[in-house]
Amino acid sequence: MFERFDKAARYAVVMAQEEARDLCSSSIEVEHMLLGLLDCPDQGLREILVAHGLTADGVRDTVARKRTGEPLGAEDAAALRSIGIDLDAVRESLEATFGENALDRAAVPVAGSRWGKYWGAEGGPRGHIPFTKESKKVIELSLREALSRKDDRIEAGHMVLAVLRAPNPITQRLLGDETAVRNLRDAVSGYLDRAA
Repeated sequence: MFERFDKAARYAVVMAQEEARDLCSSSIEVEHMLLGLLDCPDQGLREILVAHGLTADGVRDTVARKRTGEPLGAEDAAALRSIGIDLDAVRESLEATFGENALDRAAVPVAGSRWGKYWGAEGGPRGHIPFTKESKKVIELSLREALSRKDDRIEAGHMVLAVLRAPNPITQRLLGDETAVRNLRDAVSGYLDRAA
């Protein structure tokens, strides 16, 4: 199927893996696919994405906050408290055992550990990074988008339409409400119509 991808779509897939690696992710997620699309050589498509509030820096910041474990908010703490988990008590217990600011100092050990073969010196994964089930679904849906439009190749625009059809929680937050998604879908569909 990859042979049906045009240059920009192939580039987006390759960049998704690079973004996952740069963000120290052990798998390629839907948000990495979106980042790859924001870096692809299709200038017109990138302009549409930016016009709808999606920038590589903005998406990267959101993904990086997820990865670094931005402190849980009041809603998260309340949800955990409702099932009997007190975050303050957990932190105090960890600090009593491992010292002050133990959670802030935590890092994946690289040298001399079983993790060394999976993590590079920069702290990110090395070697092949697998696609998640959801990101594989984006690739499958991009083919379906192209077929439904009777296009003979898969373009980066088809991949954007696929992300809009199968967003994960992070990309859904980035894309906005149903109206924003519908507007972006219409803009990308119109762009693909003009390019055909």
